[in-house]
Amino acid sequence: MSEGVVARFLTRRVGAMLWRNTVVSTGVFVLGLGVLWALVEYAHMDEVIAAGLSFLVANSLHYLFGRAWIFAGSERSLSKGYAIFLVNAGVGLLVTMGLYWALLNWTPVNYLAARVIVSVFAGLIVFGLNAALNFRQV
Repeated sequence: MSEGVVARFLTRRVGAMLWRNTVVSTGVFVLGLGVLWALVEYAHMDEVIAAGLSFLVANSLHYLFGRAWIFAGSERSLSKGYAIFLVNAGVGLLVTMGLYWALLNWTPVNYLAARVIVSVFAGLIVFGLNAALNFRQV
């Protein structure tokens, strides 16, 4: 990554967007954990599949909050922005599922704790993609 790209991310404005993103991410993540827990404990769904479904629910809500508050002022149309957001979420989903699978299969970490751990990495990647490519705020 060139110095110019890194410098564009290291500003107060982007820091404020990251803070707002963290607030929204935390809220929808807690909701997603609840969905994950319900799917595993009550629907007896496989943990990895349930994690994927809960991830998609949380990310759809995240887009709505993101467009209105995190990246306010986006000029991209609602449908095109949502489509790009879902592509970026797909990247996050791949990171999430891969790291989640690895933690569940190679460590004794509880499935909910593993989901929390991988969310940090996937969340930062998706924030960067959305800030730079989707909402073009960086």
